[in-house]
Formats: sequence, structure tokens, C-alpha cells
Amino acid sequence: MRRLRIALRASRRLLELRPLSTSTLATRVGVLALQGDVREHLAALRSVGADARPIRRATELDDIDGIVLPGGESTTMIKLAREFGLLEPLRAHLAAGRPAFGSCAGMILLADRLDGGPVRSGLTETLGGVDITVRRNAFGRQVDSFEQDIDIAGIPGGSFHAIFIRAPWVQSVGPQATVLATLRTGRGAGHAVAVRQGRLLATSFHPEMTGDTRLHSLFVSMITNDGRG
Repeated sequence: MRRLRIALRASRRLLELRPLSTSTLATRVGVLALQGDVREHLAALRSVGADARPIRRATELDDIDGIVLPGGESTTMIKLAREFGLLEPLRAHLAAGRPAFGSCAGMILLADRLDGGPVRSGLTETLGGVDITVRRNAFGRQVDSFEQDIDIAGIPGGSFHAIFIRAPWVQSVGPQATVLATLRTGRGAGHAVAVRQGRLLATSFHPEMTGDTRLHSLFVSMITNDGRG
């Protein structure tokens, strides 16, 4: 847990960074702001030069180039998206090929399929888009949260320190999706924890909590390079 406290301090330092002026920024990235790690994602995106803004209304989707679905509680996020009139607009946004990045609960929302675990827990639908089957809370409860250094394909600069908090794992990967990272040790060894499909990116862990913005940089480059980042 000591390493988790260090990571949380890194996240707070990221929140204290002065954002770049948005007047000259072209890449507009929204963060779904219904519940979860919204501030942390906004800070990480701004630190890599994006014009980041919270998204709470369907009309705001028209003003962004890509969207982040943050960590939080996936069942609550689906419920609130429906109540705010965002559920179907978000699905249409993704179906139109717009870029999205989901972390932890966001990965669950981007998954095309749920296995028996999340169905029994009350989550029966997602937004979809990524050809994967996920298991919600796969690693256990809050007390089972952990950290692990992982290697992520396409991310230079060495291993990435990943924080897993009530995290999902990828139960199976369909032919349309590409695995970027797999756990090497521990309970989830052999399971994918980062995947990509075209302009969609998803991680089981919380990159927004580490102070390491390489995945946010990758996502912005996926937007600006039309998925070739």
C-alpha cells in the first residue's frame, strides 16, 4: 500500500500542474463527468497539451474529437448515463468511429461482451465498441487492490507502473482487438489488461492516478493521427 500512497501523491501533483492555454490547442478531448476519476483524467490530458473538458450533456459530444471514460463504478455510470440522456448518444458516438479511451470501469463500458461475473453483479449492458469479453471486479474487492509494473506495446520509455483498484480483466479477446499488455504474475497472470481496437483504447488499471501520462499522450496521438498513433 506504500507504493499506492506514493502513486496517489503523484496523481495529486499532476492535478496541481498549470494547464496549457486552450486557445491554441486543436485536440478537444472530453471526459465523461458523471462519476469517477474525472479531475485526474482532465489534468493528465491538459498536461500533454489537449483541450480537455468535462462532458455531462449529449450536446457536448458534438464539440469534442475524442472521449475518455474514467474509472469509477460501471453500473452507476450506465445508470447515470441513461438518466442524463447520454446512453444512446454515447453509443452513437462510438458507432460513428469516434476515438475513446476507457480506464478500469471505462474498459468495462467499452467492452462488447460481459462474462458471468458482471452479469450476476447487476451490470447487464455496456456501450460496446471493443471486441473483448471482460470480467468485472476480477481481482477481488477493494482490499485486493495492487500495483504492478507492466510492459505496454507501443509505449516507449520502459515499464508502466499500473494501479489496479477493483479492476476488471479481459476474459477473452476477439479478432478485431489487439492486446497491448498482459499481466505476467499474480492472480491475473496471463490475462490482458490493456487493449486497442482502431481508435479505441482500454486499460484495466488507472493511468490517471500515476503521474505517468504516456497513455494519455498515446490517446491524443490516436486522435490527431486518425488512429495511427
